[in-house]
Amino acid sequence: MKIISINAGSSSLKFSLFNMTDESVIASGLFERIGIEGSKYTIKFNGEKISQEIELNTHTDAVKVLLDKLVDLGIIHSLDEIDGVGHRLVHGKDKYSESVIITDEVVEDLEKFKCFAPLHNPANILGINAFREVLPNVPMVGVFDTAFHQSMDATTYLYPVPYSWYQDYGVRKYGFHGTSHRYITNMVKNILGKDEFRLISCHIGNGGSITAVKDGKCVDTSMGFTPLAGIMMGTRSGDIDPSIIPYVMEQEGKNASEVIDDLNKKSGLFGISEYSSDMRDILERCDLQDEKAVIARDKYVRRVVDYIAQYYVLLGGADVIAFTAGVGENSIPVRRQICEELACLGVKIDLDQNNKRGEVVKISTDDSSIAVYVISTDEELMIARDTLDLINR
Repeated sequence: MKIISINAGSSSLKFSLFNMTDESVIASGLFERIGIEGSKYTIKFNGEKISQEIELNTHTDAVKVLLDKLVDLGIIHSLDEIDGVGHRLVHGKDKYSESVIITDEVVEDLEKFKCFAPLHNPANILGINAFREVLPNVPMVGVFDTAFHQSMDATTYLYPVPYSWYQDYGVRKYGFHGTSHRYITNMVKNILGKDEFRLISCHIGNGGSITAVKDGKCVDTSMGFTPLAGIMMGTRSGDIDPSIIPYVMEQEGKNASEVIDDLNKKSGLFGISEYSSDMRDILERCDLQDEKAVIARDKYVRRVVDYIAQYYVLLGGADVIAFTAGVGENSIPVRRQICEELACLGVKIDLDQNNKRGEVVKISTDDSSIAVYVISTDEELMIARDTLDLINR
C-alpha cells in the first residue's frame, strides 16, 4: 500500500510518499511560496532531485502538480495506487486524543479550534480541502500534534489561574510535538522490549519540547497552551515571568501581540546572541569566545537540564533519556554538555559513541544509571502508520 504524509503550511506543502510494505520512502518533496511570486517545487526520488519554479496560486494547484508529477516521473503508474493521505494537524484541543479518519465534523472542529493555532489550523484545512478536491474517493486521516499529550491528568494540564478561564476559554496545557514524542516512545519500547519504562524524550531543534513518558503515555510536557512555553528555543523565549509583557509594552510602546511576536520570533538563541537562531552558528561563535553566544548556549543547556531534572523527579527516576530533532540528533557538543550537567543523576556519556550518527545510537556508558540514546525522529512515518492503521480497520 502507498500512503502520502502531508504537512501543509500557510504557503507551503511538504510531502512524503511511503511504500508501507517495508515503510520505505518512495519520494518526498516540498512545494513552497504557494500564492506568492516565485513559487516552486522540489521532488526527491531514486537519488534524484528535481526543482522547478511554477505558478502555484492555491494549495489545490500544488496538489494537482504534485500528483501529476508523481505519475509523469514514473514514481507511480496512476493515482489509483494512492491508498490513503495522512495530514499533520497541529491542534485538536482536548477533543482528540488519537488520530482519526477525516470527516466534515473534523474539518469543522479544526475551524473552531483555529484560535488556538491561528497560523497552523487554517493551513491544515487548506491542505485537507485541496486533497479532498483532487482525490475525493481516497480516505484521509488526521494526526494531531496535541493528541499524545491528552493523557496528562488535571493536576498537570490545569494552570493555577481562575478555573473559569479553563471552563469558558479552554486555557490549559495542550503540549505539542506529540507525533514526534510518540514515535520516540515507540522506538524506545522496541529497544527495551517491554511496555513498562520511564522515558524523558527531548525533542530539541529550532523549536523544542521535553516530555515525560511513563509506560507509553505522556504524563507531562514542557510546551503549554501554545508552543511558546517550556525550554528556550531558536527564536522562542520559553518560560518567562508574564509580568515582563506589560512592562515591555509600556517601555517600547507596543501592544501585547507585538511583544508576543518578539517572544516567538526574536528571542531564544537569537535574542541572547543577537546573531543567529541556529545552534551550529552559536557553537562556531562560542569557539571564538563570543560572550553572548556562550551565554546563549549555556542558557539553552540549562533550560533543557532543568526540565530533565524536573521530569526525573516526577517519574521517580528514568530508564531512558532520548535526544531527537535538529539539535538533539546532530549537536555533539550540546548533547555532551547536557549529559555532563546530569552527572549528579548518575548519567555517564561515552564520548566516542556520542560522536557517532545513525538512526539509533546509545551514547551512555554501560554503568550509566540512565541509558541515553540519540534517535532520529520520523513524524512523516508516524503519520503514514496511523493512516494505514485507520483505513485498514
